[in-house]
Amino acid sequence: IAAAVDIWAQGPAALPPPRQPRTPVLPVEGERNVLITSALPYVNNVPHLGNIIGCVLSADTFARYCRLRNWNTLFVCGTDEYGTATETRALEEGLSPQELCDRYHAVHADVYAWFRISFDHFGRTTTPQQTRIAQDIFQRLLARGFLLQDTLEQLRCESCGRYLADRFVEGTCPFCGYAEARGDQCDKCGKLINAVELKNPQCKICRGTPVVTPTQHLFLDLPKLEGQLEAWLERTWAAGDWTANARHITRTWLRDGLKPRCITRDLTWGTPVPLDGFRDKVFYVWFDAPIGYLSITANYTDQWERWWKNPQQ
Repeated sequence: IAAAVDIWAQGPAALPPPRQPRTPVLPVEGERNVLITSALPYVNNVPHLGNIIGCVLSADTFARYCRLRNWNTLFVCGTDEYGTATETRALEEGLSPQELCDRYHAVHADVYAWFRISFDHFGRTTTPQQTRIAQDIFQRLLARGFLLQDTLEQLRCESCGRYLADRFVEGTCPFCGYAEARGDQCDKCGKLINAVELKNPQCKICRGTPVVTPTQHLFLDLPKLEGQLEAWLERTWAAGDWTANARHITRTWLRDGLKPRCITRDLTWGTPVPLDGFRDKVFYVWFDAPIGYLSITANYTDQWERWWKNPQQ
């Protein structure tokens, strides 16, 4: 308290000179380097106050605090643009997925600029850098034996010539009989549904009757990583500042053992899978989207690895 009073009495003249911003902002040897991200907003809608208050505003406040402390700070964000929700919205608006993303990315950027959110870079996930980095991570997982293949049964619409993602299927709920249940959830009884369980399923695009068809997919072999993950968690829990909530959620995932997680989808809108036998598929958005933090930084600077592969600084 005495030190704070002394600094306050000295006034602004005693403060160190403000950092002169560099372009691009890169880690500096011997300084405190801070990389800040906020959750990538999904591109298929107009941002609202909940988006801004929920994640963007807190990150912006911390970024401004870090800069006031003269810490070397990079703050990045961007729109999350792949996935079924984009395809669905594009169909509703009569646009291609890319046209829809271009429209709403501009809306998002304008809204955050109006609120004066202090991003150093606001990017997007539909870029060549996203494809390159996501495919590189995939190839590394494949080479190290962390992927496996398995067969899933999915609904396929022969009229449209495509497998139907959950959002493109509608039918009768097998639990309560509601006639307009979606392929992932019934809005009447609230229960989660596997699309192949729907009675009288219909393709939402052409209203045809889809058929259950087996299809090959790739899975992330999470059980193989479980031992390494638990050891890493114990080290970081001992040394880090994890919240009680974060620890609880992580322990819950590990309690019953990790399961293989499917990372591919029978869609056209997404990052292509670079493997023979799967080139007509794309990566599942939850495999692809977190890589957006890296690729957005890579669009900001070709020296992005100095931020993302540089734990010593």
